[in-house]
Amino acid sequence: MASPSAPVHPSRYLAVFLVLLIGVYLLVFLTGNKHADTKLGIDLQGGTRVTLTARTPDGSRPTREALSQAQQIISARVNGLGVSGSEVIVDGDNLVITVPGTDGNEARNLGQTARLYIRPVINALPIDSAGMQGGPRLPAPRGKPRLPNGQAPGGPAPGGQPGLPAPGGQPGAPAPGAPGLIPHAPAPGDLPLLPDQPLVPPQPRPYPHDAPSPAPTPPSPAPSNAPAPSTAAAPPEAPLLPPIQPGPPDPRKDLAERIAKEREWRQSTNKGVQFLALQYEATRCFQEDILAGNDDPDLPLVTCDTQHSEAYLLAPSIISGDQIENASSGMDQRSGGYIVDVQFRSGAANTWADFTAAHIGTQTAFTLDSQVVSAPQIREAIPGGRTQITGGDPPFTASSARELANVLKYGSLPLSFESSEAQTVSATLGLTSLHAGLIAGAIGLGLVLLYSLLYYRALGLLTALSLGASGAMVFAILVLLGRYINYTLDLAGIAGLIIGIGTTADSFVVFFERIKDEIREGKSFRSAIPRGWGRARKTILSGNAVTFLAAAVLYFLAIGQVKGFAFTLGLTTALDTVVVFLVTWPLLYLAGNSKTLAKPAYNGLGAVQQIARERRAATAGAYSTGRG
Repeated sequence: MASPSAPVHPSRYLAVFLVLLIGVYLLVFLTGNKHADTKLGIDLQGGTRVTLTARTPDGSRPTREALSQAQQIISARVNGLGVSGSEVIVDGDNLVITVPGTDGNEARNLGQTARLYIRPVINALPIDSAGMQGGPRLPAPRGKPRLPNGQAPGGPAPGGQPGLPAPGGQPGAPAPGAPGLIPHAPAPGDLPLLPDQPLVPPQPRPYPHDAPSPAPTPPSPAPSNAPAPSTAAAPPEAPLLPPIQPGPPDPRKDLAERIAKEREWRQSTNKGVQFLALQYEATRCFQEDILAGNDDPDLPLVTCDTQHSEAYLLAPSIISGDQIENASSGMDQRSGGYIVDVQFRSGAANTWADFTAAHIGTQTAFTLDSQVVSAPQIREAIPGGRTQITGGDPPFTASSARELANVLKYGSLPLSFESSEAQTVSATLGLTSLHAGLIAGAIGLGLVLLYSLLYYRALGLLTALSLGASGAMVFAILVLLGRYINYTLDLAGIAGLIIGIGTTADSFVVFFERIKDEIREGKSFRSAIPRGWGRARKTILSGNAVTFLAAAVLYFLAIGQVKGFAFTLGLTTALDTVVVFLVTWPLLYLAGNSKTLAKPAYNGLGAVQQIARERRAATAGAYSTGRG
């Protein structure tokens, strides 16, 4: 700020604040849903609850340490998305996530396992070419071979290796004279069962595998004159035991068996099984993936993409998600679409640079919880450890890109979870508490204004204008925070806003009292304002800095709703500084140039001016006595 003797242009300060205020309200009414509505927390409007049931590959119960770690990671994801007012608690072997509002997708996304792996693409099959009746058929490989080492899908070049079409024949066609779909494919009895295939004995082979052995000769019938067997000496029958009643079904054991069956089929190292699994998986991409988050990164994987448009046969992982140092979302300047920027750690960065340099022209898939998020083609070597994930078709939105970057940034969960249906949770405090909080805030604001009017007269009107400007700015910012970072206003946050009113009033009191000090020293009302501002602004900045630091420390150290209180307290304190510098000080400077407000009857400074006159008279009398 300028010194008291420097020229002051109050209209410039007021114009800057007016531009800021108009700008935030243009964002409120021209972006998003275009409604000036703040998001309320769970305690005021209720929310949606989703129960996440932990599942382990071996069917055992999850450990307490794993559940606690999952709770911490999900809480970090909540903080990464903003102060959303969500609750994450451990309930037995489950995690219960409650989010404000009626959309349960947010809670499910927060509970995503988020196990990211980067896998080279061996083969891909569009869904529209595989959903035919009569069972799966062989796909026609599209484009160039996609094995990282340049081999054809399913094995090396002609040499009688499994999974390779015959030389010179049509891609995917069986070799001449071969009995099945795949040359040298394993017999049906040697294949693992399909995930939905009943446990039945294998069907007879369509051709003799070994030389048939002669059928056993049936025993010749007994002669007609042979004596009939006697039944008189038959031993007594043993008493029948009651049938063994099967125990209650164990859902964990059943799920573990289903996961093991999926792994056996979809992560087989047999080329023929991989090719059949690719065909079969393409027919059920729209079904729930039992293997989600439980695939073995050291084995191949047959899976679908997140859009259910293509099935993939992928090689073992080359980089895992725990080697990601940072992730952020943004917009690609070239394509105009949203992307996720990923920064690898040093070891993975070297691996990625070497891999991309050696496999230009091949596809590499980014899998998240066993599903392909993106499978871009490597166009050039990518040094430095930075890469981008695109959303494919359809592309990422701003929200989906931010959510993916958030879960990758804070790491994968140690467990995979199965989410329940979303349940509506009623408000814990309700609108009655909201109304009570608003009434308390209105009473506090009214008392501050009444005190200002009684003690400072017309200067109290400037206090009201400053508080109004601060309130309008706070409201618009809360609406925008709820729209863009999912901030929700709860009862603790309202308490922080009410205390913020007192912090703002403190700044006005400090300023007005400095003006009175200057008048006591003999300054006029007009000259006392810039001099008092020069002394008051340092005190105001110091006080607001202490309050803001206290709110920041409380926000980072506290948990739950206390964070909402600290957030609104820090927000109102920061805006108080802006309002005092851009609104209160310019308005008081303009008031100092008004002859009407300079009168003691309007500014309430008559008693102070009387003290100043008495001091001047006493000083003049003492000076005259000294000279006499």
